[in-house]
Amino acid sequence: MRWLEYIVFLVLVVGLAQPVGIYLARVFEGKWTFLDPLFRPFELLLHRMMGVRSRHEMSARRYTQCFLLFSAAGTVGLFVLLLAQRSIPGGPSARYLTTPMTWDLAVNTAISFSTTTTWQAYGGETTLRYWTQLVGLVSQNFLAGAAGLALGIAFIRGFARERSPTVGNFWVDLIRALLWVLLPVALVGSVLLMWQGVPLNMAPYTEAHTVEGGVQTIAQGPVDALEFIKNLGTNGGGFFNANGAHPYENPTPLTNFLGMLAIAVLPASLAITFGEITQRPRAGWILLAVMVVLFIGGLVVCDVAEAATPPQLAGFHVTGGNMEGKEVRFGIGGSVLAAVVTSNGATGSYNSMHGSYQPAGVLVPLVNMLLGEVIFGGLGTGLAGMVMTALVAVFLGGLMIGRTPEYLGKKITAAETRFAVLYALLTPKVILVLTALALSMNAGRAGLVTNGGARGFTEVLFAYASSMANNGQNMAGLNANSVFYNVTTAIAMLAGRYGLAALAMALAGRFAAQRRWPTTMGTLPSDSVMFGVLLLGTILLVGALSFLPALALGPIAEALQR
Repeated sequence: MRWLEYIVFLVLVVGLAQPVGIYLARVFEGKWTFLDPLFRPFELLLHRMMGVRSRHEMSARRYTQCFLLFSAAGTVGLFVLLLAQRSIPGGPSARYLTTPMTWDLAVNTAISFSTTTTWQAYGGETTLRYWTQLVGLVSQNFLAGAAGLALGIAFIRGFARERSPTVGNFWVDLIRALLWVLLPVALVGSVLLMWQGVPLNMAPYTEAHTVEGGVQTIAQGPVDALEFIKNLGTNGGGFFNANGAHPYENPTPLTNFLGMLAIAVLPASLAITFGEITQRPRAGWILLAVMVVLFIGGLVVCDVAEAATPPQLAGFHVTGGNMEGKEVRFGIGGSVLAAVVTSNGATGSYNSMHGSYQPAGVLVPLVNMLLGEVIFGGLGTGLAGMVMTALVAVFLGGLMIGRTPEYLGKKITAAETRFAVLYALLTPKVILVLTALALSMNAGRAGLVTNGGARGFTEVLFAYASSMANNGQNMAGLNANSVFYNVTTAIAMLAGRYGLAALAMALAGRFAAQRRWPTTMGTLPSDSVMFGVLLLGTILLVGALSFLPALALGPIAEALQR
């Protein structure tokens, strides 16, 4: 039954990729869509209010500067709101807010939500007011997601344009991403979640008297306002500490399935958008095909690991898979699907505790994040990661067979190769350096409150991989609410969002300024099955060279010890 769920999910993602991808291309190329009569007046109004000159396009550097300025403003605004949130009126009662909002936690949380990481070193129901979640977190889920999508579109234009000094207008793309994509889909999705039982209220927490005579506090709040957009905007996180495992956030298998579709469909569709805008549709399909192959591989490994009887229970004649840390309403299938989908992109809306997974099971989400969001990924960021890897593949392939290193008619010279290599090296340098720093210092090891050894190493590596991938999920055995982890994970989030974005946009600007060279007999084709195999091999090779020693110390060592 669980394999039927996997197949249906993958068929829907691939089937929706083409119409959604074409729709996105039409939206950002300014062509007519069925939503134009509704949203064009609002777009013109916002342009007037913001002083946006829609016909005035920006260079790649200026576009990146606007992206950084917009993100910085969101970070500062959310930071101030978090520090002042105790004085905000409304629920929940102050007696339930037991986690203090320290300066380092406020910095970490503000950076987390403005980078779409939504790494949460706190429990939402014990830390934040309702209005803080509504005004601060929900707005950043929309705005940061839209900014990432805008940047991804500008990156695509760099490959599509010829002898152009510009890649679009950031403010125009931002508004279009909000009005034509995120707002309407989030509205429909939120209504569906409310129908399934996700609450939307400002009620005080409920005190329930149990049969044993005790009192249980049931947290309430405007949960539905956050839930769908956190997945659609590839943000992750959750209203409650239990995230997608909480019955108010994710009450049924249907809401779980819809949430996974919300995470995967838009990023997968951007591969088709890439092909449409560059007028190389086969190249877009090759990128999507490589994503699907990697997705299936991870899904198979994780499913086999979690569906097998845990070795520690073999002597008790227990049959069935590893249900520790998983919700019965989702079972192994819904839990594994969520683990793979959420780790493939920038949306850490996991619905089971990865700290309870088998070593091979936890290896899959860890590797997905270490590869740098190339499997679907976040809004815009995943596609950029895949294309940057494709450039490395083209360069390596050209060297091996003596052909001109070109991609979609754009020459890859020493300067372009430098940007691609820096992009590929930034992720392992940040993750491995911070992991080594944490494990070599008392402040870092102090966070390992549950596990040591290989599992403890995996938990620290997982935390920095999640932060660098702007994903946000973690293994619960690591206590990350300390000055050390709040600061170091914030560094990884900033590098993963802005360091990679700056490199990708610099390269897009160089490609936009180039002419498009005609395809010749000496050109390595980038829209063939052979190129897809080369790209797949490059992803695995670069990932293995960067992280295999670290994986050998973590989940691989733990698996061999059992």
